[in-house]
Amino acid sequence: QVQLVESGGGLVQTGGSLRLSCAASGRAFSNHAMGWFRQAAGKERECVAAISGLGGRTYYVDYVKGRFTISRDNAKKTVYLQMNSLKPEDTAVYYCAARRDYTASYYYGIYDYDYWGQGTQVTVSS
Repeated sequence: QVQLVESGGGLVQTGGSLRLSCAASGRAFSNHAMGWFRQAAGKERECVAAISGLGGRTYYVDYVKGRFTISRDNAKKTVYLQMNSLKPEDTAVYYCAARRDYTASYYYGIYDYDYWGQGTQVTVSS
């Protein structure tokens, strides 16, 4: 019932910024918990940020705290990941994800999500 379309990836230099966007189809988007995951070459997919259905609760993995911000605009059915002070270690394919059910909580496990975007490449050069 939900389709996710990502945009905003690209190549930036160390210290630069990018904003990833994930547009969602379907009704009742306001109550879908959303997450941003990334998978670097040779590494496991991991959650970097998550947000509850109405945006009241957020989660960040430790190494992006203070640099990344997850937000959502439910009127536009879009979730964002603002990435500042980017490092080469942030290079990865970034995916957005949504849960099927409606919840006030956030989730950070890959099996907590039912819908996934196609992924967008983020490359940070030194």
